[in-house]
Amino acid sequence: MTLSAVEVNQIKQAPAAENILPAVLHRWSPRAFADKPVSDADLKTIFEAVRWTASSSNEQPWRFIVGRQGSETYTKILGSLVESNQLWAGKAPVLMLGVANGLTQKNTPNGSALYDLGQAAATLALQATALGLAVHQMGGYSRDKAREAFGIPAEYHLGAAIALGYQGEPSLLTVERMLQIETSPRTRKELNEFVLSGWGAALHLG
Repeated sequence: MTLSAVEVNQIKQAPAAENILPAVLHRWSPRAFADKPVSDADLKTIFEAVRWTASSSNEQPWRFIVGRQGSETYTKILGSLVESNQLWAGKAPVLMLGVANGLTQKNTPNGSALYDLGQAAATLALQATALGLAVHQMGGYSRDKAREAFGIPAEYHLGAAIALGYQGEPSLLTVERMLQIETSPRTRKELNEFVLSGWGAALHLG
């Protein structure tokens, strides 16, 4: 028996922990999206939050190409995705591409550009979650196709493609493997696997 969207959302929540922001606990990456548009007001709120993301030397190198379902921009982004992502992402009301300027305002290489784009994308995901929206970021797309489709200059690095919308019923997924992933609990590494006091030595936090 397939679980409902509400039941899946409960399964996907991170365990409650003291003092952690609710959006961090509630954020996850669904593949099933509801047939419900995202308002201009919500998009503006999301990108206003992104605007205040930290960046090296305040370069703010990120750019987001945003397409609504039915637009030429949306079709181009969808067409750049690998087939397995096209199967579900084409139901999301908004598709985006995150890119970062690899050159600083002084025309020198910006080694922090992709890092800063990642920070902006994380801000985007958390703000969207706080608004009750769902975000799924994808590495599975052709950068070459996307670059050509939009005429993205060579100095810009391409980050992730992003699907944005409202969580839908898992029964919308027609591929069994995707349905299984959608309805399975999430797992995460323990802190001692990535919080270190030295290389290979865990930082003990009590």
